[in-house]
Amino acid sequence: MNEAETRKDIIDKRLKLAGWNVNDRSQVIEEFDIIVDDNIVREAATPYSGHQFSDYVLLGKDGKPLAVVEAKKSSVDASIGREQAKQYCYNIQKKQGGELPFCFYTNGHEIFFWELENYPPRKVHGFPTKEDLERYKYVRKARKPLSGELINTKIAGRDYQIRAIRAVMEDLERKRRTFLLVMATGTGKTRTCIAMVESLMRAGWAEKVLFLVDRIALRDQALEAFKEHLPNEPRWPKVGEKNIAQDRRIYVSTYPTMLNIVRDEENTLSPHFFDLIVIDESHRSIYNTYREVLDYFSTITLGLTATPTDVIDHNTFKIFNCDDGVPTFAYSYEEAVNHIPPYLSTFQVMKIKTKFQEEGISKRTISLEDQK
Repeated sequence: MNEAETRKDIIDKRLKLAGWNVNDRSQVIEEFDIIVDDNIVREAATPYSGHQFSDYVLLGKDGKPLAVVEAKKSSVDASIGREQAKQYCYNIQKKQGGELPFCFYTNGHEIFFWELENYPPRKVHGFPTKEDLERYKYVRKARKPLSGELINTKIAGRDYQIRAIRAVMEDLERKRRTFLLVMATGTGKTRTCIAMVESLMRAGWAEKVLFLVDRIALRDQALEAFKEHLPNEPRWPKVGEKNIAQDRRIYVSTYPTMLNIVRDEENTLSPHFFDLIVIDESHRSIYNTYREVLDYFSTITLGLTATPTDVIDHNTFKIFNCDDGVPTFAYSYEEAVNHIPPYLSTFQVMKIKTKFQEEGISKRTISLEDQK
């Protein structure tokens, strides 16, 4: 396929999937004309001197450019268009003023999203909807520095919980996107996570959060905890809700449920729907099939686990980009037990023999009912 065929047969369809109508000039402008140098245009030797043409420009509600999409033919590497796309974004901002457009480049099969001045380019599963881009724009404009953001100590007030939240916040400000917290069972991983979500929402860093668990019992437990500590944030699912709702702020789901939503072509979510994904018990749940959920929603990801660091296999550290097996923050069982006063009680092993271990089981001493 040449570039024109790639655009018509693949890219146009993928934009349509995200709700963009390529034929509607109030949504998408193809071959968007960017005048780079007025002087050259005035004295142009050829009609194209001083102009650049962006393959697609996606427009926001206000009719201004929200994103630039640079297309390449399907047989070449998409990253060939990276520098071009970046130049178009800066030139549009320079010419029209206002905010810097978001940057995409693609060969039809692979799509890369580059949040200029914030994060390096990353491969994404599809194009964002207009609502996604408007949310990205709002978050980029509204977010406040996390260093000055207070933590709600009524939700998570213990010293190590505050240190864990600060560790993630500091790394977020350093432009990291993946985090791993290792905290012993009973030290309040869920509460720590809820206090962090509350701070990130207040600081304008996150609007929609997904909390992933691997059992229905854990889902109900997490929903109750969010209801208790963040009662004003709308949650999904409510009792009896089966279909995904798109107007909530906190989503709690098991892996199979979210996998079904991702694979459902009729009633799916945009790959850009969430600003933050929290993975509970992340050491055992995200391999094989369920990794697909993380790959689909390419966003800021926080893993929680109670497994000691020396037991976690190296794959977990790799998924969360923790170099040399060092998590973002760790608080061990020993630390919790040895704290004064202790946060956890230590255990003692008691060896007990039961009656039938000593006496055995005899037909004479068992009722007929038990014998049956």
